[in-house]
Formats: sequence, structure tokens, C-alpha cells
Amino acid sequence: MKKNLIFLIALSLILIPTLISAKPFGKVGTVALQFLKLGVDARAIGMGEAYTAVTDDISSVYWNPAGLAPAYQNQAFVSHTNWVADIMHEFAACSFTNGVSTVAAYGSVLHMDDMDITDEETFGPTGEKFTNSSMAFGVDYAQQFTNKFSAGVGVKYLRENLYEFSVNSFSVDVGSMYNTGWRNIKIGMALRNFGPDIHYYVDDDEDGATDEDPFDLFDNDGDGAIDEDGPELDSKIPMCFSLGVSGDIMRTWNEKIPTDERTIYNSLNHWIVSIQLDNVIDRMETWNIGTEYKYGNLFLRAGYQINYDANGFSAGVGYQIPTNFAIINVDYAYTDMGDLAESFLKSAHRLSIKFKF
Repeated sequence: MKKNLIFLIALSLILIPTLISAKPFGKVGTVALQFLKLGVDARAIGMGEAYTAVTDDISSVYWNPAGLAPAYQNQAFVSHTNWVADIMHEFAACSFTNGVSTVAAYGSVLHMDDMDITDEETFGPTGEKFTNSSMAFGVDYAQQFTNKFSAGVGVKYLRENLYEFSVNSFSVDVGSMYNTGWRNIKIGMALRNFGPDIHYYVDDDEDGATDEDPFDLFDNDGDGAIDEDGPELDSKIPMCFSLGVSGDIMRTWNEKIPTDERTIYNSLNHWIVSIQLDNVIDRMETWNIGTEYKYGNLFLRAGYQINYDANGFSAGVGYQIPTNFAIINVDYAYTDMGDLAESFLKSAHRLSIKFKF
């Protein structure tokens, strides 16, 4: 086993310089439903999103569905993010388990306040308002196949609204998790947002028809102009492949929760490090590095994303609260948005709460 691990580490060290020196991918911003790239859970964000091989709770519905199993408790999760430009992101999920397999459901909504509609000629507000929102609702299933390997799959419904226009679609997530059994070193892989291209239908000339041929030379709506509409192109969604490795620098255990059939062990103290490669179809690869230190009920986290178009630094803190009805984790994370944010207060802030019961 140790020889295999040494080989994998050596191979990674050989490939890392080659991957980092690769040329940038020239399709930034060319896909639709960009909100699918916005990570959830303050724990994961605080670790620089290097989370595919770390995730072991309800937030796995976003990062890697395989992380839902094994589980010994039902869970619930809510998260709120204040983004720049007064954009807000809400996420909620719940899961149910029998100890071997887990089923989860979740919903995600990106929204913002109403904005003024501006007249093209005067460049002033018309008195009307519009808004934009993006939503995803999904279900995941995960199972532990051996004491070291688990896998999961999920499907989600997608919708985006912009003023009078909307689009609907769906996508699939798949993931796997393998624990080597040595120093809790785990290898996680996830393919997220695998789905069909989407198509916006826009009737610019309001004649009731879309995707008209701009070269047919007919004035279909009788306004004196010929076919203002042109065919709308299909847009891809942000499919992402993540490969991560995580492990313990140190960990101590204690018996935490006795049950009728088993005793659930919880780490008293630990120090986790993780590295991850993300490949999204409309941007260059990013290398994510993260760490989490737990002392008693306190969590401290930090991470950095290499090749990320913003600053890439993030940090977070969390606290675990045992109660009679549930174990509650409250987590906060800050992301440095660089020039995209006017100040610290107007940067990206996340707050999430998890319940295990």
C-alpha cells in the first residue's frame, strides 16, 4: 500500500508543473447558468474549495455526492451568501440515511433586488422594474460499497429567469470517494453539471416568432424592418470535473455519541490538508489548496485557489454545539474578491448551519 501511495505522489509531482504551465482556456464566460459554479457551505469555502476529497456531510450534495455515505445520522443544512453587487445566494438541503445508503434533497436560489429598466434613448429609468434569479432543485443518492469506497449520483432541475425571459434544463452529478486507510488519506472525484446545452428563445421584434432567419427578406411583423430576430445559439452549462486528495497531519478520536447498535466516533482534534484540481469547461484549470484545524469544538480554516480570476484567498471559522436533539455546526467564511469588491464588508461572506440528528 505504501509503495502505491509513493508512486501516486511521485506521479502527481511530475504532472503538476506541466498542468500549471498549460495555456489559459479561451472561453471564459461563454457558458450559461453561471450560478452553478458558486460553491456552498462556509466550511468548504473557507478551505479554498479544496473539498471534493474532504466532504463527509450534507453539503456533499453540491461538492461530491459520494460524500453523503457512510452516514450515521440524518442531517439538515442551510447556507446564506452575500455576494458583491448586492447579489444573494440561498441553499438548503436535508438527508436521510440507514447507515449504508443515503438519500438527500436540496434547493439553491440566486437572487437580487429589483433594478430599474433604462430607456435606450434617454438613458434614464422608465419607472418599470426587473429582476434576475437562478434556481436548482435536486435529489442525490449515495451508497457505501466497502469500508473504503463509496459512490453517489444526483439529478437536478435548473431554471434561470431574466426579466421576461427564462430557460429550463437539467443536469446530473456523479462522484466517488476512496479512503486508503492510511492517515485518513482520501481520493475524491466528482463530475458536476453534466447535461444538455440550453437554448434561449428571444422574440426581439415581438411578432410571436423566435429564431427567425435574418436573411429571408420578409417583414413578418409589419414594422418596416425585415426579421430583426436572428437564431439564438445553444449555450453549454458549466460542467466541472474535480479530482482531490486529502489527508490528516494529525487526528485524535473520542467516543461521542452512543446509539442502540453502534458508537459513533468523532474527532476531538484534527488537522486536515487537501489539494484539488478543478477543470471547468469555460475557464483555465484551478489548483485549490485548503486546510482545517479543529481543537475541541473550534474550527479554523484557510485556502487558496491558484489560477483563479479573483484574488483566490479564503478563510473561515466554525464552532460545533452539541445539544440534546442535534449536533449543530455554525460556520463562517470570507472570500477575498480583489478588485471586484469595494471593501471588506462588500466582499463575499458566507454563513452556514448544519444539523446532525
